[in-house]
Amino acid sequence: MTKREFVIQDLLSKIYIDKFSDGKLPNQREMAKDYGVSRYTIQEALRVIEEMGVIVLIQGSGIYINKKWKKNPMIFNSLNRAPYERIESRMLSLDKRLATREECHVFQLENEEEIWIYKRIRLVDYEIQQLETSKMPVKLFPKLSQEIIEKSVQKFVTFSGYKISHYITNYTPILINKEEAKIFGCKRGIPAMKIRNRGLLKDNQIFIVSEVTALDYSVSYIRPYYVEFHRYKNENEEISSKGIEGRG
Repeated sequence: MTKREFVIQDLLSKIYIDKFSDGKLPNQREMAKDYGVSRYTIQEALRVIEEMGVIVLIQGSGIYINKKWKKNPMIFNSLNRAPYERIESRMLSLDKRLATREECHVFQLENEEEIWIYKRIRLVDYEIQQLETSKMPVKLFPKLSQEIIEKSVQKFVTFSGYKISHYITNYTPILINKEEAKIFGCKRGIPAMKIRNRGLLKDNQIFIVSEVTALDYSVSYIRPYYVEFHRYKNENEEISSKGIEGRG
């Protein structure tokens, strides 16, 4: 971990636990001294945190915490910590076809119903960061276009009258294949991350299934510690252990 990344994660952690109760961070000189790094490193760390929307730098006044971020779980990766104006989506393809049996099961479709399949790349500062392949049911979204895909699919879903509930995401380390290497402009076989998402509406209907290949992917989680959840797990482990001992 670089010095800059350590400062970023440490400051985010302190913000999350309300270490700066007055809502204001120390000045750059103080932070450089506390962390034992240069002011340039502090400036770079603050720039990243500001772009996340967690802090606001006011010239001549100081560094203030954006209150809406406090006490909320925070998940930041190499894509979503960049401001929207530096992120661009470009569609590679958009097709419509009959759903397979498995896709009918996933999207709760009848036989002979159709799904959309689109591919797009996500760029930050004009560099490709992610390659995404997504599927959406045509019966929920009769109209899907390049403009929608290159702007915001989530906004399109909400503007269509649906309420998004949550996403289920899973991460798997992979090696870049030949097709992906051609798109990314890199060598085949280098490490990457495969990110699989399922988006669900309030009625538990899956509205999108996506598979993302991320070439340069790092993620930081700041989330609460749920005491009751861990107590429940410990109690069940004790019960399981006693059961094993009893069968011995």
